[in-house]
Amino acid sequence: MITEKAHRAVIAFFGAVIMAIVWNGLGFYSSEAILNSIDFNTILLLFGMMLIVAELEKTWFFQYLAIKTAKKTWWNLWYLIVYLWALTSGLSMFLDNVTTIILVVPVTLIITKLLKLNPVPILMAVAMLSNIGWVATLIWDPPNIIIWSAAGYGFNTFIIHSLPVVFVVWIIVLGFFRYYYREEFTHPQKGLKALMRMDEKKCIQNSIILKKTLIILTAVIILFFLHEIIHMSASAVALLWAASLVLWVSPHKDPKSIFKKVELSVLVFFVSLFVLVGWIEQAWVLNLAVDAMWELAQSNMLLTAIYVLWGSALLSALIWNIPMAVALIPVIAMLQSKWIYWVDMLWWALVFWVWFGCNITPIWSAAWLIVYGKAESNKTPISLKQWLKVWIPSTFFALSIASLALMLFEDFFMI
Repeated sequence: MITEKAHRAVIAFFGAVIMAIVWNGLGFYSSEAILNSIDFNTILLLFGMMLIVAELEKTWFFQYLAIKTAKKTWWNLWYLIVYLWALTSGLSMFLDNVTTIILVVPVTLIITKLLKLNPVPILMAVAMLSNIGWVATLIWDPPNIIIWSAAGYGFNTFIIHSLPVVFVVWIIVLGFFRYYYREEFTHPQKGLKALMRMDEKKCIQNSIILKKTLIILTAVIILFFLHEIIHMSASAVALLWAASLVLWVSPHKDPKSIFKKVELSVLVFFVSLFVLVGWIEQAWVLNLAVDAMWELAQSNMLLTAIYVLWGSALLSALIWNIPMAVALIPVIAMLQSKWIYWVDMLWWALVFWVWFGCNITPIWSAAWLIVYGKAESNKTPISLKQWLKVWIPSTFFALSIASLALMLFEDFFMI
């Protein structure tokens, strides 16, 4: 995966198959252990949400929303940019990050072209702020879903603890962007009249499907908030309403056009990772990491959490965050099984690292690569040097705020 000689899903799938066949044949990694290593709650939740978003994509609702939001702030260019970034972060809290980027970036390019703006700072901010928004909930953030499943936290618990930190980080990073690119926004821009002439209603492709999909999506989000009360897993909620949507929208048509939108490679990748990490856990390799953290965790859990936060963030510049998260989760789970006091602090350190730390480089993010490609096709390429100048300090601010939150509100992060 580091060399990018093969696609992540391909190499992970190949590795998992080889691992399973070899060690199963040697009697070390049984078929039952392989199945138990897969977190089906995560896989089924992702599958259900992919089906719902597939229907929403067809209506072009996000393009409509972006243009309408931009027009509401026509009188102040900076407000327009803040609203556009807020839209991206907000959507990323409830939808797939890649889908959000794919839908919002083209609209961003249209708006910047009309306003004769440099799209590079806005595109980079959209990429990072959507990532920050993704930290706040567990609906569409795969690592957060995996962490939630392993830690046993409720949906509301996740939001209550992560959203305040995300909000502060969002404000600080946005302020840094405002200062760093201050010259881009000092002169009056042309093109506001052209923006006001855009008819966002023409974006909507099928109003009937849009209404049905929004009703289903609203129901899903409400039930996510209530799942602790109704005792229904998030994966069951997503699957039930996704199936209801397919039945409601196209009961007589072959649903292959909808299922085609499901990112099978993503699901295969996660299943493969679960199998690989399951073998590591089966082989007691993770016990070495547990033993290494054991002494420090017993004496100072806060310091251990800070190590997890910053150490993992530095490693994420070279290693994709999802495999690292999948590998670290069983380590923390083992510590939790030993009833170490305040181990919850490590879960939150892991949550904040996963998406704040991975902003250091754009290498390991599909959403980042989409932004790169869109900028290049728009003849405004983003260089790695440009990226590092902005994201190294931004990541430092984000991790510092997360560290302060853990230090100042220790009791709050103990559930």
